[in-house]
Amino acid sequence: MIKAQDIRYIKLGPKGRWADAALSRNELHFGYGKVTHDLAVAADIGQIRTALVAQGRDVQAATRDAREVIDFYHLGSECLWITFARDHLWWTFADPEVIWLTQDLKLVGERIRKSIGGWKNTDLNNVPLKIDSLSTRLTKVAGYRRTICNVEAREYLLRRLNGIEEPIVAKSAAARNTLIDVLAESIAALHWKDFETLIDIVFARSGWNRVSAIGGTQKTVDMELEQVTTGEVAAVQVKSVASQKTLDEYVERVDETDRFDRFFFVCHSPKGDLSIPSERRDIHVWAGRDLAATILKMGLHDWVIEKIA
Repeated sequence: MIKAQDIRYIKLGPKGRWADAALSRNELHFGYGKVTHDLAVAADIGQIRTALVAQGRDVQAATRDAREVIDFYHLGSECLWITFARDHLWWTFADPEVIWLTQDLKLVGERIRKSIGGWKNTDLNNVPLKIDSLSTRLTKVAGYRRTICNVEAREYLLRRLNGIEEPIVAKSAAARNTLIDVLAESIAALHWKDFETLIDIVFARSGWNRVSAIGGTQKTVDMELEQVTTGEVAAVQVKSVASQKTLDEYVERVDETDRFDRFFFVCHSPKGDLSIPSERRDIHVWAGRDLAATILKMGLHDWVIEKIA
């Protein structure tokens, strides 16, 4: 479990130009070359501010500079540091010792702290911490124009690093699962003609144009579809109840026609699991809860409920 007494965001160099060196070397890099190492070690905010004002900084800016310097030098190994680079959030803890450097400042900062355990860009479950998967209440800190700042979204950050699901997300997932279960039962209660109509609506909303009648006395499939943007032609078979044997028979029939680019087999009450060979990327089976989840995504829950009411 990741815990932290303090949490700070650090920008690794102007416009992040020290990030590659810092991440690859497992270091925290920091500038502020106008503040000497001895002055920073002394941690006297008044002396640092006075020195910076003497060098031309205004009092307000000098005070903020002094606080950032003291944070870098004196926050202990229990402080959690984060930064953003390479489209990810990175985190680490750091050894308290600050080392003064004399290398090219285009690549590294004037001073560094060694990372404890290295920079990481995954949570404790090894899930990547991609920036676009994180809340803006956390990522907004990357817009901070200075170098070091406190992290307001502290609890959210720690939950993400520990791989703990947000309480409201867990609550939403539980509600969604319940709704899918209810929707699966509701779909199974539809009249077969309403079920076929429902599937026709799903394909229409997905960009497929039906080029045949629905169901009836068609010999091979219930619907023929065309995808205008890709030119693909698809066959659809809709069944209320079906077994693996039924699916296999229809796959064989469709293959024999040699007319279709894809085949969709739709069933609301399968007898056991319906499976297809892994190499058959052209066959799609929608059944049971998976079908209900698709109907929910399409926003057709109310349509189903109205039909069985």
